[in-house]
Amino acid sequence: MDRSRVKDLLAAEAPRDAVLVQGWVRTKRDAKGFSFIEINDGSTVKGVQVIADASLPNYDTEIHHLRTGAAVEVTGELVASRGGGQSFEIVAKSVLVHGNAGEDFPLQKKGHSLEFLRSIAHLRPRANLFGCVFRVRSRLAYAIHRFFQERGFVHVHTPIITASDCEGAGEMFRVTTLDGAALAAGKDAEDFFGKPTYLTVSGQLEGETFACALSNIYTFGPTFRAENSNTSRHAAEFWMIEPEMAFCDLEGDMDLAETMIKHLVADALENCADDLEFFGRFVDKELRARLEFVRDRPFERVSYTEAVEILRASGRPFEFPVEYGHNLQSEHERYLTEERFQCPVTVYNYPKEIKPFYMRQNDDDKTVAAMDLLVPGIGEIVGGSQREERLDRLAGNLARHGLGEAEYGWYLDLRRHGSVPHAGFGLGFERLLMFVTGVANIRDVIPFPRVPGWAEF
Repeated sequence: MDRSRVKDLLAAEAPRDAVLVQGWVRTKRDAKGFSFIEINDGSTVKGVQVIADASLPNYDTEIHHLRTGAAVEVTGELVASRGGGQSFEIVAKSVLVHGNAGEDFPLQKKGHSLEFLRSIAHLRPRANLFGCVFRVRSRLAYAIHRFFQERGFVHVHTPIITASDCEGAGEMFRVTTLDGAALAAGKDAEDFFGKPTYLTVSGQLEGETFACALSNIYTFGPTFRAENSNTSRHAAEFWMIEPEMAFCDLEGDMDLAETMIKHLVADALENCADDLEFFGRFVDKELRARLEFVRDRPFERVSYTEAVEILRASGRPFEFPVEYGHNLQSEHERYLTEERFQCPVTVYNYPKEIKPFYMRQNDDDKTVAAMDLLVPGIGEIVGGSQREERLDRLAGNLARHGLGEAEYGWYLDLRRHGSVPHAGFGLGFERLLMFVTGVANIRDVIPFPRVPGWAEF
């Protein structure tokens, strides 16, 4: 028996006399003596039409009563369609109903707000938009691994529980077995690990240890930030891709980041055409043109100082004033990519005061070898740097950031024993998905979003 998926059936070039399709009912329309049933198994945004004749033995008892959302298994013949909208359809020989849907099934054939769909995150993957989003998410996760594996990078699993604050911002979730009273009393030595531990904000520091042994590595896993932000670009739990490269400087870091973004965009254009077509029709009509532009055009590079000068000279009344020594805001980043250069932009050499302790100081003693890759519609999608490989400079950075050498002694050891120039970056997976799909809210590209005040399912 041919167990073809719907995606394969839609691409069929000839009828087949025996197919088996398993999926969920999207719509059902009854006519005199038969029913039209659209079935989708999640392999594509499009469904396949099934014609169920009233002569089927369970037509009156089950098929006639099918509702949207029901799970069925159809055996039949794939024939050329007599109607419009599809090349082939299935004439059912049998329809096995595994589970009908209740009358209160919330996903009917009508528009639903994204806010409502987030409240039923256990069912929203069945909606067209989210089926497309999560198929693209799966494809791009595969493309990321392929990109690094084909270039000889070693995949390293870094810990989710850590005692190190990579960013130095203190916005971390505490992991503890202590009750409130013991925490308030500072009884950290009695905690499970004998000291304060947290959910990681980055696998970078641990990744560096492997880069200093295996040369080129990457991590791909969940990260967490206890930032009380309700913007469309922030989530408390998100996924990061973090390569680290030994014997690499900032220039090589920027080269890899730009090459990777182009590779991932090209992969989506090639392998997610139906899903991107859906986004282009219902989410962002300019999406495909923008993705092709990013795939085909070189990226622009400007220093942070040049970017500030451009923003000041723009005459734009930004909500957040442009000031040297402050981080660029999303509106600044989007101006650079969407209006000034009209292409992705890599901004590099940031003031050292606004960057973490591990970034390499430049010879001007004012800036660090940091870079952010900005894309139209999103802003920052990649952030990275050349790491500080000089022991004395790194120790001084730790002191200036109020971080103890005892706590980061292992990290300093990497500079004591075979230190090497190295660099890396972090790519926010969800922000990449927002860019590739055109979906505007990070909560809609994560299967189960975790944001302030919301940790359902």
